[in-house]
Amino acid sequence: METKNSMNSFDVIVVGAGHAGIEASLAAARMGLSAAVITINLDNIGQMSCNPAIGGLAKGHLVREIDALGGEMGKAIDKTGIQFRTLNTKKGPAVRSSRAQADMFKYKTYMKSALESEQNLTIIQSMVDSLIVKNGKVLGVVLWTGEELSADAVILTTGTFLRGLVHIGLFNYKAGRAGDFASNNLSLSLLENGLELGRLKTGTTPRLDGRTINFSDLEEQKGEDDFIPFSIADKNITNEISCYITYTNKNTHDAILKDLDKSPLYCGVIQGIGPRYCPSIEDKVVRFKDKERHQIFLERESLDSIEYYPNGLSTSLPLETQLKFLRSIKGLENVKIMRPGYAIEYDYVLPTQLNHSLETKKIEGLFLAGQINGTSGYEEAAAQGIVAGINAALKIKGEEPLILRRDEAYIGVLIDDLITLGTSEPYRMFTSRAEYRLLLREDNADFRLCEFGKKAGLLDDERYDIYKERLEGFNKLISFLKTYEKGRYYDLLKRTDIYLENIAPELQEELNKFSKDIMNRVELFVKYEGYISRQKEEIDRLKKFDDFKLESDMNFNSIPGLSIEVVEKLNKIRPKTISEASRISGITPVAVGILLMRCRK
Repeated sequence: METKNSMNSFDVIVVGAGHAGIEASLAAARMGLSAAVITINLDNIGQMSCNPAIGGLAKGHLVREIDALGGEMGKAIDKTGIQFRTLNTKKGPAVRSSRAQADMFKYKTYMKSALESEQNLTIIQSMVDSLIVKNGKVLGVVLWTGEELSADAVILTTGTFLRGLVHIGLFNYKAGRAGDFASNNLSLSLLENGLELGRLKTGTTPRLDGRTINFSDLEEQKGEDDFIPFSIADKNITNEISCYITYTNKNTHDAILKDLDKSPLYCGVIQGIGPRYCPSIEDKVVRFKDKERHQIFLERESLDSIEYYPNGLSTSLPLETQLKFLRSIKGLENVKIMRPGYAIEYDYVLPTQLNHSLETKKIEGLFLAGQINGTSGYEEAAAQGIVAGINAALKIKGEEPLILRRDEAYIGVLIDDLITLGTSEPYRMFTSRAEYRLLLREDNADFRLCEFGKKAGLLDDERYDIYKERLEGFNKLISFLKTYEKGRYYDLLKRTDIYLENIAPELQEELNKFSKDIMNRVELFVKYEGYISRQKEEIDRLKKFDDFKLESDMNFNSIPGLSIEVVEKLNKIRPKTISEASRISGITPVAVGILLMRCRK
């Protein structure tokens, strides 16, 4: 397949160079296509607009999955992280998650360099005003300067920039984030082309002058030296700093409640719906009145900066109020604010208008990824970005799209939730959203997904060879334990109090041939083998519904027995299989049975 190489003609155009845009553009370029990425400000490629961290509960799973597919986020945070920790270590292996505090300046420098190093990728500083669409197919974009760029596929990764509106108290202004222009015309183009938009809200914290924080009064939290890197290709990480913990108190809450009449969130100024699972501090104080305090993590944003991010204090209250409640918190009695916290409203596209490939149903060749689909978080954005980039490339090559199932990846859960359930608030990934989370552990992301990345042509040889070596070591150790003394030690390892390091002295010489990582994986597999087998049996039972395909032009109105509500939802989402239809909110078991009978006929 020949790629385009004109200055104004590309195979794929990616709009936006945040976390979704980076993965999308790199994926398309690395798969051999000519790609262009367009961003308003080249200096803000990979900008961490909110917290200076990658990973976290369930989000760490996404980062490792992105890496297994051949993405960049895991490599970037391994190289630029300044503190690494594993969360939920006292709980089961399915919900343990990795998190790294980033040097946000070095992180975006790394990502800009990664884009600049890609031969097939052209980087353009500009703003996209509209799409070029003809006969239901996207043909390119129009820049705000009037210049037209053509492409076979366009991927929109616009983040919070679509008609973005920043709020600080009752003052507001148009911006994609503090310091960047908003994209005000692209939303109109989407509406003109038949896409339905909604309005969401998110926010960020004030940034604090570290020289004015009394750290000696605070609880120190250090990183873990034995942390396993996010990327398959990396061997070591370095913990360079600690973060510090403090708490709000009654005085903090009183200061916030006193000035609620100045909050755009509580005065009706903000119309967009905010994130339920990451609320502002004023929302926490109002909703959880019986809670005496809320935990705050003070995280340094860069080794080359004194700015600190008070994780847990997102707010859109006036600057005067922000300073007042901050100075009521232990360790922050004399703190100075370097940048105010703010809320931002923005447009998003209702994600039920997408296919699982992240291509829109109404406009062929148009893909969406990231916050434009109603999600929140760098990791969710990057996960969608790599899938959109891969599928745009596969479409142009005339190959079948990459569709990850719910039992194969958290990425599959994320996309399936968006497509079948939609969202009316910023979606955030949690381990509880995955019904097969024992199969979708962090430690086996490479075993689950590296073959997908290799088949797509994205996973590089270095990462693929490491994966194959690990898989071989895992299988060898499993085989040894199953055959040595008729599997006596294999069965013994199923006990919760027995581990490979102390299972038997006579085995240690053989076990020393395997890495700690392989031994940990084998231990988890053996101890949870029974549960894993039951989950796989359940998956096999449900897979039969994937075999029942629904015709693309099926007339749901003509099917007897379906309620008006069910018909409306089926017509809106247009599920491709019985399995997909069964997960749509409001589709009853009776409706699924009727569809199943129709398919069997």
